[in-house]
Amino acid sequence: MLEKLFQLKAHHTTVRTEILAGLTTFLTMAYILFVNPSILAEAGVDHGAVFVATCLAAAIGSAVMGLVANYPIALAPGMGLNAFFTYTVVLTMGYTWQTALGAVFLSGAIFFALSIFKIREWIIHSIPLALRAGIAAGIGLFLAIIALKNAGIVVDNPATLVGLGDLSAGGPLLACLGFFLIAALSYRRVTGAVMIGILAVTGLSILLGLSELNGVVSMPPSLAPTFMQLDIMGALDIGLISVIFAFLFVDLFDTSGTLIGVAQKADLLDKDGRMPRLGRALLADSTATMAGAALGTSTTTSYIESAAGISAGGRTGLTACVVALLFLLSLFFAPLAGAVPAYATAPALLFVAVLMMSSLAGIDWDDLTVAAPVAIAALAMPLTFSIANGIAFGFVAWTAIKLLAGRWRELSPAMWILSALFVVKLGWFAG
Repeated sequence: MLEKLFQLKAHHTTVRTEILAGLTTFLTMAYILFVNPSILAEAGVDHGAVFVATCLAAAIGSAVMGLVANYPIALAPGMGLNAFFTYTVVLTMGYTWQTALGAVFLSGAIFFALSIFKIREWIIHSIPLALRAGIAAGIGLFLAIIALKNAGIVVDNPATLVGLGDLSAGGPLLACLGFFLIAALSYRRVTGAVMIGILAVTGLSILLGLSELNGVVSMPPSLAPTFMQLDIMGALDIGLISVIFAFLFVDLFDTSGTLIGVAQKADLLDKDGRMPRLGRALLADSTATMAGAALGTSTTTSYIESAAGISAGGRTGLTACVVALLFLLSLFFAPLAGAVPAYATAPALLFVAVLMMSSLAGIDWDDLTVAAPVAIAALAMPLTFSIANGIAFGFVAWTAIKLLAGRWRELSPAMWILSALFVVKLGWFAG
């Protein structure tokens, strides 16, 4: 049955190899089980329900990817978009978390439609690669400032906006230790380095009496507080159009980049360098986003950590299905997730930020028509506390600088259209 479903022989793999690859991928991305509930709880969403929604969304997305697209790529609620959900849409813009879930669902539905009608390729090819890299780096910086704030390392200061926290306190000290540990273990290629860092800080916190553990295993918490609580009609508010676009835009490029990158590493591209069954993979991603929103979590997306499982030999959808099963088993470890303090997940956020900022390495810094908009997009996200604002500034700056530099022929129709919409969104001509 497994041979018929996943074509193991054709991909030169075995059931044992696929299971080990699935376990490897799960260990590298299981940190989301602790981080996602922690972030969404700040938006007022029930912590236990988000934990269950995270497990189920990851299981559904990974299973659909494995069974429908037959790729060794796992899915879970994405980093960056969960922070945008909480800190920008809910805490800054003032929308309810139910409305934010409605926006996530609509972005998934649009992504689904784009995948079916193959508009996705036109959009992706219309946006400059350098600008996409700048947006990825900006999301990294956005995660970094959230991590430093949650750890108590950076605090608000009425004179300078931000300042240094009390580094002699337990939380900031443990957060620093956790980040150093994660970075060092990752350098040594230790599987599950991020999760080890989170658990190590949590363990020390419990031993020092800074937090407490009320058990490890239990029946899953109730999903009722978040299940089908999304407000789709509220999300259709005109003020949320840019939010829906931000969810869609980041998911679109994050997913496409992850799929191509992972497929290339696994040698799954055809002779023309294209990814077979890409449409099915994108449908799996968009379906998972809609299902996740209905369950009560932010955008579900493909994880670059899947590359770890591919390095362990994973080549088929059986790897993703193993990950899905492990996420279902994780449902029974809710007390452990509830014991993880914010300063224990902060090192994970900061580490992901480091990885995302590496995209700036490929930027042509000698070309100011490229470097300036990329820098603006990246800096605007943490400094305005909004991914949507960073994307808007990046698009407008790219178009304006190229136009004034006499290089307007390099601008695609999509860049003109989107930049005009962002000018309106930013309110520069509001009167």
